[in-house]
Amino acid sequence: MRTAYSVETVRAAERALLARLPEDALMQRAAAGLAAACAELLGRVYGSRVVLLVGSGDNGGDALYAGARLARRGAGVTAVLLTPERAHGGGLAALRRAGGTVAAAGSPEEPVLRADLVVDGIVGIGGKGGLRPDAERLAGVVARSGAAVVAVDLPSGVDADTGEVRGAALRADLTVTFGAYKPGLLVDPAREYAGVVRFVDIGLAPPPAAAELEALQHADVARLLPAPAAESDKYRRGVVGIAAGSERYPGAAVLAVSGALRGGAGAVRYVGPAGDAVLARFPEILVSDAGPARAGRVQAWVAGPGAGDDAGNVAEVLEADVPVLLDADGLRLAERDTVRRRTAPTLMTPHAGEAAALLGVPREEVEGARLAAVRELAARYRATVLLKGSTTLVAGPAGGAVRVNATGTPWLATAGSGDVLSGLAGSLLAAGLSAPDAGSVAAYLHGLAGRLAAAGAPAGAHDVASHIPQAWRNVRS
Repeated sequence: MRTAYSVETVRAAERALLARLPEDALMQRAAAGLAAACAELLGRVYGSRVVLLVGSGDNGGDALYAGARLARRGAGVTAVLLTPERAHGGGLAALRRAGGTVAAAGSPEEPVLRADLVVDGIVGIGGKGGLRPDAERLAGVVARSGAAVVAVDLPSGVDADTGEVRGAALRADLTVTFGAYKPGLLVDPAREYAGVVRFVDIGLAPPPAAAELEALQHADVARLLPAPAAESDKYRRGVVGIAAGSERYPGAAVLAVSGALRGGAGAVRYVGPAGDAVLARFPEILVSDAGPARAGRVQAWVAGPGAGDDAGNVAEVLEADVPVLLDADGLRLAERDTVRRRTAPTLMTPHAGEAAALLGVPREEVEGARLAAVRELAARYRATVLLKGSTTLVAGPAGGAVRVNATGTPWLATAGSGDVLSGLAGSLLAAGLSAPDAGSVAAYLHGLAGRLAAAGAPAGAHDVASHIPQAWRNVRS
């Protein structure tokens, strides 16, 4: 599992390690990893032109020491010092000894425009807010230069703790981060500025319990996937109920059922006005004409996709003493106090617009501060919240680390894709996974299925659903 830590936790781990190491040893470790990543990106180091954008923090020192290593390999390295009087003395001396130069104070743009590679060492992980005017001007020059950009620890101008971007920031092709991932590297909008993230182990040991974010990997998901035993029957595997669809939106019910069928539960019960459409597509579904309370044995419910303004089924589902997933219209129709009073787990799956409506804020506020939004929603509703988006976040009602998923693809931004995700997650709930695990595993598989379905071309929600088994097999293999 990939974990990310707050600046405060990283700083504490650095202090503990620095107390046992010679001066500058930690910086040299970081610089060695940074230089290796830069060399790999360049391909040919000898004769290449490298520009270091150097601020006053430790990552400016990392950039200078890495620049010295590249200069010794034959690169032409020029440092642009944004605060010359506060540049790291040891790093600057090392660069000059290796043959590197410092740009003239009045014309830093010229070497940037001629660079093959720019190393962003302007602001470290403690930076808050956007770039200052002089750095912002340089960022504009970098963008015009066409040079590859490598960020030191994280791109300058983004918030390491929250992933927020409150002003101008530098966009990197590659970010080399040291010792621990920072939340801003895994959460949008900051993640978009980081490019490819490369981790360099420098010996830090932050306590696992202090993690702010967790990102599941294949092995983690494989351990969580339900697997039937020899004595399993459909009820032991779990039965998921789907209360979705309407006369106007019968397709939402079909898509939610399609996801549920591929999520590991033993059977799917459907309740709603789209029974004929569901049976025409999936004859194995158990369709009930009664309401959710009289539908039969169910171990988890999915309520809301395409429900329109029919609040009756949603209200009945929320009275059930089993896990419930609320999506789409279900989020709008459910009373917050009713959700808060539930003793069985509740999983809510809003996109940014729905989350904004629930929080009573503009959509842009949610999109700009996704981590804060998902935590606030989970606390307000005492529920697990899966906030959909380019990086899907899953937060539990008790706080703790937020799960982040980045397996998706922009092709998943298609009508009905969220209905498939709801059915899949609901099926995992019925199979016995906790709400955080069901949401995280469903998002992971859904993202992989989207990649498989699209493969660089448009794909519909049905295509995504049909590729869930392949995604499941890939994770297991």
